Amino acid sequence: MTARVVDLPVRPGMSMASLRRHLAAALQDLGEDHLYDVQLVVTELVANVLDHTPSTTGHLRVLRGQEPCAVIVEVDDESAVQPVYGCSRLGENRGRGIVVVDNISREWGCRPRGGGGKTVFALVECTGT
Repeated sequence: MTARVVDLPVRPGMSMASLRRHLAAALQDLGEDHLYDVQLVVTELVANVLDHTPSTTGHLRVLRGQEPCAVIVEVDDESAVQPVYGCSRLGENRGRGIVVVDNISREWGCRPRGGGGKTVFALVECTGT
């Protein structure tokens, strides 16, 4: 069974620190390392919407599965452009977010949304909880 624990709009100017605190409260029973991994994946996927999509708005959902323990992060946006692994139009010191997501997640990917846009998702398995 999977339960939705976070359901929030993504908007310019949103506080990543507040978002991470919200995640910590919603996922307080996770182990510290797993919570950190989830927070990092959420931060990277939300930042991708804010930095790389024309509308810079979207929607974040975080779902928690109990058996087996896993967290699914989904971020919707209005762009059909797929995430690019290890490359950024924002300069040579950027573009590692999807690489980080890939290294932390058991799997990640992108699917088109009906009516346009896409959903980027990542599955982060619990470790040691």
